[in-house]
Amino acid sequence: MLNSSVMMEYLLVGFSDVWELRVLHALSFSLIYLVTLTGNFLIVIVTTVNKSLHSPMYFFLRNLSVLDVCYISVTVPNSCVNSLLDSSVISKAGCVTQVFLVVFFACVEMLFLTFMAHDRYVAICQPLHYPVIMNPQVCVQMTLGSIFSGLVYSGFHTGITFRLPFCQSNVIHQFFCDIPSLLKLSCSDTFSNEVIILASGLVIGGGCFIFIIRSYIHIFSTVLRFPIGADRAKAFSTCVPHILVVLVFLGSSFYVYLRPSAISATILDMVLSVFYSVIPPLFNPIIYSLRNEQIKRAIRKITKKYFNRKFIGNCLGSP
Repeated sequence: MLNSSVMMEYLLVGFSDVWELRVLHALSFSLIYLVTLTGNFLIVIVTTVNKSLHSPMYFFLRNLSVLDVCYISVTVPNSCVNSLLDSSVISKAGCVTQVFLVVFFACVEMLFLTFMAHDRYVAICQPLHYPVIMNPQVCVQMTLGSIFSGLVYSGFHTGITFRLPFCQSNVIHQFFCDIPSLLKLSCSDTFSNEVIILASGLVIGGGCFIFIIRSYIHIFSTVLRFPIGADRAKAFSTCVPHILVVLVFLGSSFYVYLRPSAISATILDMVLSVFYSVIPPLFNPIIYSLRNEQIKRAIRKITKKYFNRKFIGNCLGSP
């Protein structure tokens, strides 16, 4: 009988066994990965180079972009390689690392989204106190606090998961290692693990969600007092997509993580896992940054400056 002491590798399940569908999966995930890297790196470069964007709002956007690049890099490249090579083997060390990083980045992502909602609340509802409340020291403390909380949260859940004996199988019904799929492989009672996941998920995820909704309720109540026009439309067009991203992120992760391990894994679990591990890093640059006029102007300014320099350099270098 296999157990955790001798099971040194696991087998990940792909979206399909058909070669053509595996290639399609690899190509689509590769495209998503490339677009995600491009969008997030663009935000990092623009908010770093342009001094007019050195404000708390763009500080959090830059941190979120760096986080999203790391987050999607944990799962998507490995899944693409596995699909193309038809190799689903992952070592135990690799699986532990993947579980730790996925939980860590997901937790920090949720905290970042919460702090960004708070930043918008202060900027819109308490504009006179904004420089004091959201000063650089507070922003750094929020970021470091999120990272530390993510490390503790992820380390705890990874530890209590891999202390379990695994003897049912070594086939993980997911395209990456995650805790719910691993609990289904355990031959011991996982009730305490499920209770801990439920309690911590409701406290962290539910608490962040309530805080975000509370922030946006205050924002909407303030915006509704604005005169009907561009400012009100701009505020709504910015805030509503933020809420939708949070709902998709939390809804899909809650469905996958808070279901009892006794329920058999389905293809729906794999599809929904995409919505909390792949979709947020892809859409965050579009929703939070690339629809922002200041970001657009900064991108155009940097692009124009780059091409002007290149044009001048070519002219000077020509005979």
